[in-house]
Amino acid sequence: MEETSQDLGRRGLIAGGVAAVMGVGFTPPASAEEAGVSGAQATVGAPTAVPEDELLGYSLPLSARGTASIVGPPPWHYAGNVVGVEFWTSPEAAERALPAGLTPDPVSGGHGYALFIDWQFSGEHHEYLDPVRSQYAEFLVLLDARWRGTAVAWCPFIWVDNDAALARGWFQGFPKKLGSIHQTRAFSVASQAAPVVGAGGTFAATASVAGRRLSEARVTLDRPTDTLPALGRPIVNLRHFPRLIAGRYDDPAVHELTMSVLDNPRVAECWTGDGSLSFLPAPGEELADLPVTRTGAGFRGALSYTVTDLKILTGPDAPTT
Repeated sequence: MEETSQDLGRRGLIAGGVAAVMGVGFTPPASAEEAGVSGAQATVGAPTAVPEDELLGYSLPLSARGTASIVGPPPWHYAGNVVGVEFWTSPEAAERALPAGLTPDPVSGGHGYALFIDWQFSGEHHEYLDPVRSQYAEFLVLLDARWRGTAVAWCPFIWVDNDAALARGWFQGFPKKLGSIHQTRAFSVASQAAPVVGAGGTFAATASVAGRRLSEARVTLDRPTDTLPALGRPIVNLRHFPRLIAGRYDDPAVHELTMSVLDNPRVAECWTGDGSLSFLPAPGEELADLPVTRTGAGFRGALSYTVTDLKILTGPDAPTT
């Protein structure tokens, strides 16, 4: 039987589902073991390729004090407002967007979500107090897929407007590019300049790249919901770092499927309703190769989680048992 948009919307939030909202009773993210993967990802005290007298830092640029890195070490904490639309594209277009190792979902092939998120980030040192560096916007697409029979979400495209967010995404396998993303804001004071987060409230969102409009969305809220009707599957990404060695361009240094692990996911003020969505052609982009054939639920809500780890599914670092 075909799964309806209402059935899909009943799935929980983020990598396996949220049993409750507002800070109580969350189901933990689905593990790699549940997807047919087991074993430790790394061994404490394992040898390192970094020389003993190397410059300091988690990521480039390494430096004498270690504070110049574009990204510091985890934990990485996120909080944001999400405007999203459920959509369907053709199953053939969705299948063409999948990497090796993932297969189309036979139940919901062609189904996905477009998400516009206004984020605030922090590490261990209250980085949110430096808003010019900690705030950024993001637009991404998720498609239903299968990994060894397990229902997962695949992220073929994602854009951000912050260089540190770009780097963190690459480390996780998200294929982030720079773009310009905006969404309608809501405020705690009543005004004709802002919609209500409630019945009848209408929110819009846009994404553009290099001055060219890439996507447009509009959501009109109708009713509250216990969760966001998206991110109900563990997200699988592809970490890919090529070699710059003549004759070995097709032999990347890293090429592995990964599964995102999101700690302590929480949602609040979730509303759902009607949504409209369009993907527009732009030079150097393939988003419009996923033509929107119809839309389902539109939604808005707040989301938070922490990232400290990921699961390696394929490649030399994947568990062997």
